[in-house]
Amino acid sequence: MPRILLIDDDEHLAAPLAAYLQRYDFALDSALRPSLGLEKLRERDYDAAILDVMLPEMDGFALCREIRRGSDLPILMLTARGDVMDRVIGLELGADDYLPKPFEPRELVARLQTILRRRVARPMAAEAAQRLTFDGLVIDLERRQVLRQGEAVELTGTEFELLTMLAREPQKVFSRDEILNRLRGHEADLYTRAVDIVVSRLRRKLEPLDCIKTLRNAGYTFAGARS
Repeated sequence: MPRILLIDDDEHLAAPLAAYLQRYDFALDSALRPSLGLEKLRERDYDAAILDVMLPEMDGFALCREIRRGSDLPILMLTARGDVMDRVIGLELGADDYLPKPFEPRELVARLQTILRRRVARPMAAEAAQRLTFDGLVIDLERRQVLRQGEAVELTGTEFELLTMLAREPQKVFSRDEILNRLRGHEADLYTRAVDIVVSRLRRKLEPLDCIKTLRNAGYTFAGARS
């Protein structure tokens, strides 16, 4: 059963949400303050974390940054409804997804299921390649590891899935909407700016390689050369 950590100072949220998530085979732990949440993350393994933006001690952005310093744990941010900047900042800091407050619990379940699917390596046919190899870049699909010029690169689950999706079909142009639909697994609440943010973040991590190209008004393509 996947275990999720909720860090939110709303003391009335955790109990009913835990009961609801249990119906979908999720176990929910909670912390009202970031310091308690970080302590829980040190004490046990979680499959994902849900962070509210508005928190005491430190805001959700600082908390996301702190978690990202030593973990690629899937993170879902709870943002103010309609506040695009909250979403942009959260994604830039390494969050995997966002959900505006107030939210429908069923949508939260769908978002959690999607980011957890990204994290689990999908079974591959025996004849399928376990590694994608390009000049200066190796993507190990089984270990979910990326080597840039022989050096390991730390990617979030979303970044890894995006890179893998593009690299599986070099030169194919993927539109922003197509990327969102493929990564999220549904077409609701398209937010194309999110794709630009994740691509920008991924490009920085892959520097000095320049293998993700932008086609104006079309989308993105992978231009790495097979080695």
